[in-house]
Amino acid sequence: MRSTTWLIIGILFAAAGVGIGAFGAHGLKDTLAATGRGENFETGVKYQMYHALALIAVAIWAQRANPAPTIFWIGLCFAAGIVVFSGSLYILAVTNVTKWGMVTPIGGVLMLIGWGLWAWQAFNTAE
Repeated sequence: MRSTTWLIIGILFAAAGVGIGAFGAHGLKDTLAATGRGENFETGVKYQMYHALALIAVAIWAQRANPAPTIFWIGLCFAAGIVVFSGSLYILAVTNVTKWGMVTPIGGVLMLIGWGLWAWQAFNTAE
């Protein structure tokens, strides 16, 4: 995948984060109050936004550093991490099915791997 693809995916995740956050604050207000999982939902939105911005930053960095094929794995880890980490928190918050909390760390590990790959690649492409 080209860095432009990750830029677009990052932008779309960021836009979705704004929409999901607004929907949670307004459309799901009563549901989240009933489940008592509003903080879980907010954490999902925060980490989605952090990693959407990270995807955008990685894509911009990749245009200058040309780290292919590592950019694919960094982007994949961040994108999959968003889906698994934030997605499981959204489902947990809305359904109050606590087993979803066991899925969340998998997404966190994917995000950490993405950060580690980026650090490794940046170190290896440093001038």
